[in-house]
Amino acid sequence: MADSEKGCRSYRIEGFEVLVGKTQQDNDTLSLKLAKPQDFWFHVAGYAGSHVVVANPEGLRELPKSVLESAAALAAWHSKAREAGGKVEVHVCRARDVSKPRGFPPGKVQLSRWEVVKVYPSRATELTLAE
Repeated sequence: MADSEKGCRSYRIEGFEVLVGKTQQDNDTLSLKLAKPQDFWFHVAGYAGSHVVVANPEGLRELPKSVLESAAALAAWHSKAREAGGKVEVHVCRARDVSKPRGFPPGKVQLSRWEVVKVYPSRATELTLAE
């Protein structure tokens, strides 16, 4: 993934490249075309919002906890859950577990497996956009 992909916000979290979709169409492109199968994928549970992908070129089995929580916070921050108050659930999986069945509208995907991370959306305000 390139830092300057159109339609995505780009962040750096402890050396990891993180891309955040801006629109439903950007979410589809990010999740289904730009993300590599081993990359980590995030989306807030139960709310509309951005898809977040953490590049994993080295094929790590898991992300460092601080990176996992920061990326989950970005997904929560860039969603309708931002004002929910308290912690929210974020689904986390590998990009290979994300698919789009025929007929699904832009931005809507299906997950074959996922885990849940609970984070505060406001935590994302501590991060800065990558140059």
